[in-house]
Amino acid sequence: MEFSIKSSAPENLSADCVAIGVFAGEKKQPLLTDMGKALDQAANGAIQAILGKGDFSGKSGSCQFLYKLPGIACERILLFGLGKTSEASNAAFSRAIRAAVKAIAATSAAEAVIALNAASDLPAKIRLATMAAADELAGKTLQKEKNIALKKLAFWRFVDGRAKHDAGAEEKALYEGEAIAAGLKTARTLGDLPANQCTPSYLAKAAEKLAKRHKLNCEILDEKAIRAAGMNALLAVARGSRQPPRFIVLEYKGKPRGGKKSAAQPLALLGKGITFDSGGISLKPPANMDEMKFDMCGAASVLGVMEAVARLQLPLNLLALIPACENMPGGDATRPGDVIATLSGQTVEILNTDAEGRLILCDALTYARRFEPSAIIDVATLTGACAMALGRIAHGLFANDDALAAALIKAGETIEDKAWRLPLWDDYQEALDSRFADMVNTGGREGGAITAACFLSRFVDKKTPWAHLDIAGTAWRTGKEKGATGRPVALLCQYLLDLADKPL
Repeated sequence: MEFSIKSSAPENLSADCVAIGVFAGEKKQPLLTDMGKALDQAANGAIQAILGKGDFSGKSGSCQFLYKLPGIACERILLFGLGKTSEASNAAFSRAIRAAVKAIAATSAAEAVIALNAASDLPAKIRLATMAAADELAGKTLQKEKNIALKKLAFWRFVDGRAKHDAGAEEKALYEGEAIAAGLKTARTLGDLPANQCTPSYLAKAAEKLAKRHKLNCEILDEKAIRAAGMNALLAVARGSRQPPRFIVLEYKGKPRGGKKSAAQPLALLGKGITFDSGGISLKPPANMDEMKFDMCGAASVLGVMEAVARLQLPLNLLALIPACENMPGGDATRPGDVIATLSGQTVEILNTDAEGRLILCDALTYARRFEPSAIIDVATLTGACAMALGRIAHGLFANDDALAAALIKAGETIEDKAWRLPLWDDYQEALDSRFADMVNTGGREGGAITAACFLSRFVDKKTPWAHLDIAGTAWRTGKEKGATGRPVALLCQYLLDLADKPL
């Protein structure tokens, strides 16, 4: 798909379809955007006359085609609903763009133009629109791609002389949107693979291919190397499976600005890579266990971010660490009551083998220290408790650093991939007390997402800013639309874009 930006006068727009947004008026009278008004003027008021008949409300997600209007060169005009102006948001805008692109892709149009309002935040709107359009056109993963006619999509920003535009910033936003969409596709494709295909070894090979494609440094630790490194918590989870574990290390070196050591230090992204989670000896109920192939979506999202950042060539150093294994019952599986020694030297009493994600991540957090990261962000489908608390809208965010937490929340709001901060108070730590080890691996049902984050916090250097994203409720959809979402690729990419643009 070829994306571009157009700024021609409305009567000169040449495409097979031009899409214009329509707001649902507060008094049931649909309202054209400024861009729509410009097109309507070229059509001698034909669009407004049609809206006056009440056949199109402007409801969010609604679409209607108009054909061969006077004064307009293109054959089709698509009206797409933006919802009420009082309810305008990035989420509503993204939904509207997706609906418009879906409607256009169902026609024989090979080239289309979507009108965007001339506003001060136009680059941000272009980034959102490009990401939404590219992701919608990517379609469902693991299915044969539909042979659609649409090959070119442009965003129209007609300027009437009142608004000033930064063409460079707009082109940059366009490319950023495409890169983020590519990262989303990487994450969704890996997340949707069945567990008999996407094994720890497969995930490692996917990382190697990504590294080769973008000239990244890549190291894969096999089971022998993991044992030699002392990552016994990772090995404890992997013991019940015939699939050998892998520990993936990816490095992106983007020539950071400035000569300070802090600029050269990598930001570490850690992703939970449980390629299938049966619960181990603490076996999960059979209902919906097929969805446990999604338990590696943290790892998939980290690889998606690396894909996007490598395309964007951001001036940052990034480190991706992915512990990958299966959690299966078996004759050699870890049992409830076992005590293991982690890479940090701290010991853990296993109360529930289904609380395994924190075990593989605790070794990864310790391993990250050798790289002296400027900050650490881990991403994991960690707890059902987080999904129960926040549903499928927001990621759970925990952090030991207010500035890092605020930056992640801001990025999520900008790119419409929201996170909500939950407490990480010391009051919750006592739930992890053990008589037989330094800690237990689960604090029970009450506050389960928080005590899981508290567990991870014990393996982080307190001087290092750290954030934990629990994506158990957001990493995939269930029901008829079952599939990986690619979240939080967009949030993390926006955070890194903001970080790259931050003044020295």
